Amino acid sequence: MPPNPFSGLPLGPPESKPLPQPDTSHSIELRKRLGTHGLIPPSVESHALQAERCIKQLESKKTSIGKYIYLSNLRNSNANLFYRLVIDHMALVTPLIYTPVVGEACLRWSEIYQQPEGLYLSYSDRGSLYEVLKNWRQPEVEMTVVTDGSRILGLGDLGINGMGIPVGKLALYTGCAGIDPEKTLPLMLDLGTDNEELLKDHFYMGSRRNRVSADEERLFLDELMVALNKAWPGIVVQFEDFKNPFPALERYQYKYSCFNDDIQGTGAVILAGVINALQRTNVPVRDQRAVFMGAGSAGVGVAKEIVSYFMKQGLTEDEARKCFWFVDTKGLITTDRGDKLADHKVYFARDDNDGKQFKDLPETVNYVKPTILMGLSTMQGAFTETIIKEMAGWNKRPIIFPLSNPSDKAECTFEEAVKWTDGRVLFASGSPFDDIIYKGKTYSAGQGNNMYVFPGIGLGSILCKASHISQEMIYASAEALSTSLTNNETEHGRLYPEVKRIREVSVIVARQVIRQAQKENLDREPSLRDLDDTKLDLWIKARMYDPTAENSLEKGGGSPLKSLL
Repeated sequence: MPPNPFSGLPLGPPESKPLPQPDTSHSIELRKRLGTHGLIPPSVESHALQAERCIKQLESKKTSIGKYIYLSNLRNSNANLFYRLVIDHMALVTPLIYTPVVGEACLRWSEIYQQPEGLYLSYSDRGSLYEVLKNWRQPEVEMTVVTDGSRILGLGDLGINGMGIPVGKLALYTGCAGIDPEKTLPLMLDLGTDNEELLKDHFYMGSRRNRVSADEERLFLDELMVALNKAWPGIVVQFEDFKNPFPALERYQYKYSCFNDDIQGTGAVILAGVINALQRTNVPVRDQRAVFMGAGSAGVGVAKEIVSYFMKQGLTEDEARKCFWFVDTKGLITTDRGDKLADHKVYFARDDNDGKQFKDLPETVNYVKPTILMGLSTMQGAFTETIIKEMAGWNKRPIIFPLSNPSDKAECTFEEAVKWTDGRVLFASGSPFDDIIYKGKTYSAGQGNNMYVFPGIGLGSILCKASHISQEMIYASAEALSTSLTNNETEHGRLYPEVKRIREVSVIVARQVIRQAQKENLDREPSLRDLDDTKLDLWIKARMYDPTAENSLEKGGGSPLKSLL
């Protein structure tokens, strides 16, 4: 998320640039050069002292939403300080600017709104989307996150209140992968809402109309994708939290540089955790049995990524597909259940149930006796004590991933999974859980957070100027993440790296995304092909936004690539 493009801006044309943001870490000389001398107290402070003050102020806020608002204001008033805080205190700050707290922020967006953040495109703007886009105050945009607010996290249709998602997501692109915040665009599509409570809420700031039809949205998106690439050729577009994300992805993924994090990012990050978990079970891929609670786009996306991995391990597609059983609100998904299945559910529908139907998760688990249990249902407590203890009885190292967000929607807690498996669980969740002590041993929860992959996917795609983002590039991000653990992290049983290493991990992911784009001839920056991996990593790092280097504004205009060739 960029610093507020409207902050400090004189009235003028869109090409006007924000005035420099005063920063107490600037030297007196730099303040004079920037024209900020006298606008802040005279003391020149260290970054550490600034962060200490911010943490103290943050701790003074008694509610999560209060902390969220504080950090939003900090980002808009001093972006460099905000991102220094994010990078140096990643574990503390990221839950406050994204999941789980962003869920509450979205529910209350129209209530807590204080200043412009991002760009809103309404259905009434159709025919002139390009003109509205050009009102964005930043002249260069490399990355946008776009949502229509129709399915925000597990909270449903929130209309324009879903703007908190693009805002928070882009803050993570910057904090985790160093994408320049001044070249990002949070984008909210105001296509109406079917949430009657919002339509009756006098604070609601979106259009007061019901959501447009699927055909109307498709035409709107067609115009949007043309307009975005006209305004900023080659822009990377990440779709987020669409109720039905498949049509847009299928329509645009081979034409534009775009991807859907709900489907592809979630699939990649969970695949990485599964790869590492499977290596610790010593159970052959052919003998894996995975039960998924929740058959939405994210669940299907995750399973399809794992299918790809199983196929690379020697299974046929049909053999890999038959390792999965999906459960939705009507029970086990089968071809003869009697209802019309949504298109995305058909691929994993079982046809080997001999006419028997299994009405819920407990019946399905008892029938399948899974080695892997995945939760993407937003049904708190769906993984009961009985189910988890049965998993522990069937498996020496049961793999249990309650992935629903936010944390109060998780299918089980980390403590429950550890206790009910006697500490043998291989666990990852969607939202963070605190460490626990069980029988005198400290256990750390793995968090299958998409921020391990989507920042690197975006960064790699931007840097190699990918013509489009292939499924193999997404798969490459998962493989890269699975290999990014240190020996110490592996020895401590982690399935994912420590979050404090996220920028290092993003470099690894970006490098492999670039390499895969090169293999498929999707890259439009051919000079990168001349770099070995070590030099490519250095080049990637040199291109990452670094808020600690802001004091030296004379960073030079030469290409960092030239010194590496």
